[in-house]
Amino acid sequence: MQAASAFLLHNEKLNVMISILKPKGVIMNFKDLATDRYSVRKFTDNPLKKEVIDKILEAGHIAPTGCNYQPQRILVINNEETLTKLRDCTRCHFDAPCAMLICYNKDECWTRPYDGNQSGIVDASIVTTHMMLQAWELGVGSTWVMHFNPFKMREEFEIPENIEPVALLVMGYPAPDAVPNERHSTYRPVEETVSYNKF
Repeated sequence: MQAASAFLLHNEKLNVMISILKPKGVIMNFKDLATDRYSVRKFTDNPLKKEVIDKILEAGHIAPTGCNYQPQRILVINNEETLTKLRDCTRCHFDAPCAMLICYNKDECWTRPYDGNQSGIVDASIVTTHMMLQAWELGVGSTWVMHFNPFKMREEFEIPENIEPVALLVMGYPAPDAVPNERHSTYRPVEETVSYNKF
């Protein structure tokens, strides 16, 4: 019975992911999506509607985490009061109309028994990647920001000690003159980054 329930849950999550990545009835090619997406640093003033935010959050919700413990905690920042606070925490806000701070709960992570290393940073990063790509598929640009003051962020947003901020996604609709960074399409040769069987 448990195996059957797990299988059904897996299929349900798979169907949700397929529906998310299916614009206008066509399953988007993942490589095209990943290649096309770039870090947007200039946005329009148009706010993101609740249904758009919900779809982005759903993509993070179905992301894999260590042992499926789901330690991610996401703070949506999208009103003038909280966006003003955010501007005091990072210079890399780019005046985006929305941001999401992706954190993890240190008390709920899978822990590797050999060295005590926790999965939280990896879990939060996977969640962030899912949401970043989902946003782009919806026409929403974003930039993954690590350049923020974690102490100021914790103070301004009253983040509990057991919640650890990892990534900040600033997002919104790209401005008409938004362009990728000049290094966006520059890649090292695969031979420099991949080894087989030994380094």
